[in-house]
Amino acid sequence: MLAPFRGIRYARDRVSGIANVTSPPYDVINGGVLDHLRAADPHNVVRLILPGKDADASKTAAGLLREWLSAGVLIRDRVAALYIYEQCGHEQVLPGRDGADCAWLQRGIIGLIRLGSPESAGILPHEGVMPGLVAGRRELMAATQANLEPIFLIYDGGQPGDGPDTATGLMDRIAAERAPLVSVTTEDGVTHRLWRLGEPAEQAAIAADLAGRRALIADGHHRYAAYLDLQAEMRASGLGPGPWDYGLAFLVDSAVYPPRLGAIHRVLPGLPPERAAELAKTAFTVQDLPPGLSLDDAMTRLAVAGQEGPAFLLAGGPVFRLLSHPDPAQLAASMPSGVSAPWQALDASVMQQLLLGRLWGITDSERDVLIDHDAADAVRAVSGDATATDVAEGQACAAQPTGGTAVISNPASFEAVVQIAAHGERVPRKSTSFGPKPRTGLVLRTFGPSD
Repeated sequence: MLAPFRGIRYARDRVSGIANVTSPPYDVINGGVLDHLRAADPHNVVRLILPGKDADASKTAAGLLREWLSAGVLIRDRVAALYIYEQCGHEQVLPGRDGADCAWLQRGIIGLIRLGSPESAGILPHEGVMPGLVAGRRELMAATQANLEPIFLIYDGGQPGDGPDTATGLMDRIAAERAPLVSVTTEDGVTHRLWRLGEPAEQAAIAADLAGRRALIADGHHRYAAYLDLQAEMRASGLGPGPWDYGLAFLVDSAVYPPRLGAIHRVLPGLPPERAAELAKTAFTVQDLPPGLSLDDAMTRLAVAGQEGPAFLLAGGPVFRLLSHPDPAQLAASMPSGVSAPWQALDASVMQQLLLGRLWGITDSERDVLIDHDAADAVRAVSGDATATDVAEGQACAAQPTGGTAVISNPASFEAVVQIAAHGERVPRKSTSFGPKPRTGLVLRTFGPSD
């Protein structure tokens, strides 16, 4: 079920620019990017989504949100609406679907989804979560009484060009015929455009096309789990139905706009690279790559090795080391019982079960296994060029030293992720990075009685 809402947006005349007050999603912002965003404008949305680590951080964010609403920095749209959201990348000049000069284009709809089980709501998680991160997002949501950024969902809308009556067809027509409410290009060269759909007939047409479809959570598993936790908490307190029964989401038709999957890498501050390589030799073929090899070239070799099965790149020592061809017997012995063959074949599963758990004796945790979406940042973290805080997604771990071992991975395939989710399984946490991710701050949602 998709429902309209009265969106909260920045007033252009009260900020230095929409690009300066928006941000990437909270979980891909490292320390350096966070500082840059905070300096870009005193009202940047990162002050709400990453308010700090102290005990009152969520209350601070709630106070800021109330202050910005009261001062007119943030304004509430007068009517409940759905929002068409488009991202146009400009890495190179190529014709986009609507004639724009886009290297790539993604267009979808922002609205409220009804929460529930995968069977009742049709929302399929595919990735595990960490309780600490879920609790942090739930606390922030409860304090602010808001969804500050949408989760990212993808659904199969059928064959491209099925007709103008589909949700995607309607969105394409509106984007071609109407001027956007917002159009802004951010520092990464992406143009973001937003259209407001306030007409009930248009809202109903989109909702009707999406009704009954299943959607995969591409990005936002911790936020979705926080949605469900807050809903359960409200119901347990006896409050009954309310705004906590819905969550903010961005939905994209994967048949028209196939998602791009990137890898997510690990940083292990407490594991010396020489020790990591020595232990890995008991179950992997370990190859020292030539001294002075660039990260790009090393990752090319990783991609080639990944065509034959699970493979990883170790960084932190004098050379990159390539791990490949895991021993089948040890691989099988490391896997939990009852999991499917596609789950066992996933690189992230092999890393968690065989490499981290069986060979290195490391239990996956927010403290011992840090996450980085950028391979170069992960390598810098273990080379003494960055603090471990920079790879901790704006969360705890500030006390961790630099050094250690970085594990660089290949991205999972979209088909494998869909197959695993359809089977009711979840891949290890932070295994997939779907993109392009929606920009945070273009439209927010509060739990007001008029929403």
